[in-house]
Amino acid sequence: MRFPVYSAVLAVGMLSGFTATAQQVSLQGRVREAGTNRPVVGCEVYVRGSRQIARTDTAGLFMLPRLATGRQQLQLSSIGHEPFKTQIEVTADGGVREFTLTRREQQLREVVVAAPQARFGQQRLREVEGTAIFAAKKSEVIVPDNLVANLATNNARQVYARVAGLNIWESDQGGLQLSVGGRGLDPNRTSNFNVRQNNYDISADALGYPESYYTPPIEAIKRIQLVRGAASLQYGTQFGGLLNFELRTPEPDKTVAVVSRQTAGSFGFFNSFNSVSGTVRKLSYYTFAQYKRGDGWRPNSNFESKTAYADLRYQFTENFRVGAQVTHMDYLARQPGGLSDYQFAQNPRQSNRPRNWFAVDWNLFNLSADWKLNPRSNLNLTTFGLLASRDALGIRTSFVERPDADTQQRELITGDFRNVGAEARYLTRYGLGETTSGVLLVGTRLYRGYNHSIQGAGPAGRAADFRFEEAAPGLNAPAASSDYRFPNYNAAVFAENIFYFGESFSLTPGVRVEYIRTQADGDYQTVSRDLAGNITGIETTHEARTSPRSFVIGGLGASYKPVETRELYANVSQNYRSITFTDMQIFNNSLIINANLQDERGYSADLGLRGEQGQWLTYDVSLFALAYNNRIGEVGTYDAGNRPFRYRDNIGRALILGLESYAELDVLRVLRPTVEPGRWRFSAFGNLSLIRSRYTASPSPEIVGNQVEFVPAVNLKTGVQGGYGPFKASVQYTYLSDQFSEATNAFNSPTDADPRRTDAVIGLIPAYQVLDASVSWERRWLKLEGNINNLGNALYFTRRATGYPGPGILPSDGRSFYLTVAVKW
Repeated sequence: MRFPVYSAVLAVGMLSGFTATAQQVSLQGRVREAGTNRPVVGCEVYVRGSRQIARTDTAGLFMLPRLATGRQQLQLSSIGHEPFKTQIEVTADGGVREFTLTRREQQLREVVVAAPQARFGQQRLREVEGTAIFAAKKSEVIVPDNLVANLATNNARQVYARVAGLNIWESDQGGLQLSVGGRGLDPNRTSNFNVRQNNYDISADALGYPESYYTPPIEAIKRIQLVRGAASLQYGTQFGGLLNFELRTPEPDKTVAVVSRQTAGSFGFFNSFNSVSGTVRKLSYYTFAQYKRGDGWRPNSNFESKTAYADLRYQFTENFRVGAQVTHMDYLARQPGGLSDYQFAQNPRQSNRPRNWFAVDWNLFNLSADWKLNPRSNLNLTTFGLLASRDALGIRTSFVERPDADTQQRELITGDFRNVGAEARYLTRYGLGETTSGVLLVGTRLYRGYNHSIQGAGPAGRAADFRFEEAAPGLNAPAASSDYRFPNYNAAVFAENIFYFGESFSLTPGVRVEYIRTQADGDYQTVSRDLAGNITGIETTHEARTSPRSFVIGGLGASYKPVETRELYANVSQNYRSITFTDMQIFNNSLIINANLQDERGYSADLGLRGEQGQWLTYDVSLFALAYNNRIGEVGTYDAGNRPFRYRDNIGRALILGLESYAELDVLRVLRPTVEPGRWRFSAFGNLSLIRSRYTASPSPEIVGNQVEFVPAVNLKTGVQGGYGPFKASVQYTYLSDQFSEATNAFNSPTDADPRRTDAVIGLIPAYQVLDASVSWERRWLKLEGNINNLGNALYFTRRATGYPGPGILPSDGRSFYLTVAVKW
């Protein structure tokens, strides 16, 4: 029994309230489940307008301190239960208030009435969640369960449709890799975001090679959290911010709960996703396995992927929990190669690369512990590790139109990744007098990364045979090889604090102290040949580089809420991106990298207005600025043999300014505001990003004034979603205007007068528009879903690759159909 403790705290709260001008008391309550009368554990109770949140313990009890007497609005949210809003009268009388939540499974016929209203529109992160602070930051939360979209293929265009300004590369049917950028950031494998799963790193090497080859299945994700550049203080120094995949958690009230989803689609696609979860006394578990395969839209595009995950948690006491998570993913994919502009115009489905392969093996480990030290303070410790590899085998010639013969030796690039890290976070709430309070977060991070990269000659033939061979005679054999090790080290401490000045205004300053040491140690060889292709010499060069640096970055956010449903927010944060040695040691015919690259520095800022209007409108409109010094970019040029390539260097200073807007409208509530919608529902959303990007200074005068690469001036996504009873349907439209692939803003086309332009790594990415449609029907334990991707069969591309899976233009998929059968019990 915890009533004496709660009563004592309540008494102290009441006595302190008598000394204040406006009396403040503590509110305690109990949350039970309707029908069973069992306590609801882990239910979040939020007081609108007061910035307070509490979580129920194992007895279903919660306490909210320092509440003003009078009328207050509470929001109760628990996994597996319907969201609940209520209005209560807070008095100094004390006592335990009783609240009841309804299980979602027991109300399937009514969920279409209550749930869309409670979950209407894009969700955002609360100011404080767990041991993290998101106050005054631009954030978005995607809940896949609320989408009517193609989840089996990890279709990022549909999943991230409500997030303004994202630039997404689309080049594989299975969604094996996620490539997301925005605001001028290179989308390549989402390397400019800090990508996490359940709040721990999942990229290859956060410092030396920040690409993310692993993406969790959307079917296993509970929430996707995005925080723009101002997330740098808590999660790193990157310009992009945070992208965190929060996976589903164990079922708290069932011993065994099973979900099985089977999907079949065009071009031989098949996906099987199966999960089991439950709770047995203090032990809870969640595990899933996914198998996915397909033939691809283009020839030579077949793939096979397997993913497995296990999450075990043990609740020692109501205030102390430990958990362990293991993830495994592996896939083998054939890569059809890139096309020239002429080939794309002639037939975007063609391929002349039948011998290119890519293999990934990814293993993630995590141990974590959570303590609730007292009602106001929490501590989280997490350790994580990665054992992974990726192998690329094939032909990367600059002449993309030239077929390759089976007898020609291929190039092989392998990478082995080993990293380990630990983070500690402490968050506490405190009071400063009668009208001022705060939330303090302090944390530290230790990280050690190690990756080993080898480049050399691979076998001839067509098989996925990832082994090195001696370079064979011939002009077309690989001309260079390398063997490098990259040990990297990082230590950081960070702090953020929310200062609340009354109920309407808050300031959130933050600081991060960072130490980074990146290293490269290895050898590379250059092979010289005569006109007949015979080897005349091999030059071996040893290289050892170490780059230690330490720095301090800071940021400040401000939030003003004149009313509880409207917020004006602003933030500014310094950013930093270190160079990565890994790419610099790989020989590439289509991309040359300056060996003296310098780190990027700059800042990002947001100013926005977000909120809700009744239950019929939700919106977020913001201005942003992103400034780069020493921006790393690419310039199209030619080598001594008159062959085109892209040269990566510190291009200069860039400034990106833009408007990002999102709004979603409940159409039925607008048309009939005094009538409940009943079983009908219909909503429309739209997000628009308008961006102006320019290079403002550069060592190369011809670059100044040019548009920054990967920045479409117009980025529009809009759609409608509606339904009746268990039936739902959605239609989504995507449009991106022209964007450039490098800093010279060079054009390229099938009729380009320059005969050297046959590689297609340089040139414009033309504007494109795509239409998608999805339907679903659900009743009790059965759910059916149907999807048509690219309904209008648009022929377009989003990327000009310099290396694998190109080089050249990578066409996006044409029209495709998918059907899913899902059961749950």
